Amino acid sequence: MLNLTAANVIKGVDGGYWLNTQRKKTDTVVKVPLLPHALALIEKYRTHPKASNERRVFPVISNQRMNGYLKEIADICGITKNLTFHLARHTFATTITLSNGVPIESVSSMLGHTSIRTTQIYAKVVEEKLSKDMFDLRNKMQII
Repeated sequence: MLNLTAANVIKGVDGGYWLNTQRKKTDTVVKVPLLPHALALIEKYRTHPKASNERRVFPVISNQRMNGYLKEIADICGITKNLTFHLARHTFATTITLSNGVPIESVSSMLGHTSIRTTQIYAKVVEEKLSKDMFDLRNKMQII
């Protein structure tokens, strides 16, 4: 997020906006279609002075400061979980994508993993997702 520039926001094969970047850790190219909320945030900060001066998409602060702010927000909201920036990545992988039927191969690609095994660490299956999958399977079996 720190290094995102306007050049990283591209038109994708579907005509929508995508992030196109390269992971430092794995040196892999990552292309992620942007959801409407992400586009709204990009637009919100497009003219922010700190972002503009640094030619970045977002006005970025240090990870330590970000985690401190997240802790304050959690305290104010009565959240006992230790909120961190990395937790957001985990939540994206589990709650937002995998639990909503996005294939693990797609999630792995968006996270920049070079192996599905790495992504499987994130792949905790919630009971609602498991229930839906079995419901779909039951319906398919009735057709046969």
